[in-house]
Amino acid sequence: MASLKEIKLRIASIRSTQKITAAMKMVSSAKLHHTQMLAEHTLLYANKLSAILNGLLEVTDEQKSSYTEERNIKSIAIVVFSSSSGLCGTFNTNIWKNLSTRLQELHTQNITVHLYPIGKKIVDELHKAGYTTHEDFLHLGEKPSYEEAVKLASFLKDLFISGQVDQVELLYHHFKNVATQILTRKVYLPITSPETENKESIQNTDYILEPSQKELLALLYPKFLNLTIYTTLLDTITAEHAARMMAMQIANDNANDLIQELTLQYNKTRQQAITNELLDIMGGSGN
Repeated sequence: MASLKEIKLRIASIRSTQKITAAMKMVSSAKLHHTQMLAEHTLLYANKLSAILNGLLEVTDEQKSSYTEERNIKSIAIVVFSSSSGLCGTFNTNIWKNLSTRLQELHTQNITVHLYPIGKKIVDELHKAGYTTHEDFLHLGEKPSYEEAVKLASFLKDLFISGQVDQVELLYHHFKNVATQILTRKVYLPITSPETENKESIQNTDYILEPSQKELLALLYPKFLNLTIYTTLLDTITAEHAARMMAMQIANDNANDLIQELTLQYNKTRQQAITNELLDIMGGSGN
């Protein structure tokens, strides 16, 4: 059985660690609030843009575009989003597991894969597994900005249009709420049908096109692709802060449980020591 001094030292150590986890939880909570507000405001714009693009495609004849060209897939670019720091639960582990499964699937189909990681954690896992990565946009997720998102979007558009890849995929966490982050994989290029929450309003909208449909689509497609990358970055970092906040909350709860358990053990040990001392004194007085 541990001595009283050892138990006291362990309790003090846990309380010291608990202060760190509590501080990290508060920091993550503040960052989460900021990024969540930004993501929600951006999502409103993204939904409206998606509604306009969907509506335009609904009420007019389909126009062929280099962004919508479907090809026989021989080469794929995967942009995978993770965090650059740890202590966020299974956030990065889930990304790696899903990516690893996808890479094995593509390998069996003899499809060439180009990996574009965003976040240091997924890069470490890819390097350990022996994969080659393109790290030009590695730090993009640390401080997301629309300008940087446009650079990545332009790079991916050039890859697809030039024929270097036949499809571009995004793998990231979608923020649903503080307790839930949904691992999401979606096709970025070619563009299929943009998702929107207002499908009924699309069908009831009568668009008057000015200028021509071709010119409008040429304008809307790049804007939609740029915004998709930016919202994905915001989604990822919001999910990361939420995951870290929950991980720190669980760590705090576990620390409280452990402190209670050790305090009980300390009191029992102390009581036993006092009882033994009394018995020794009583035994000595009887002699």
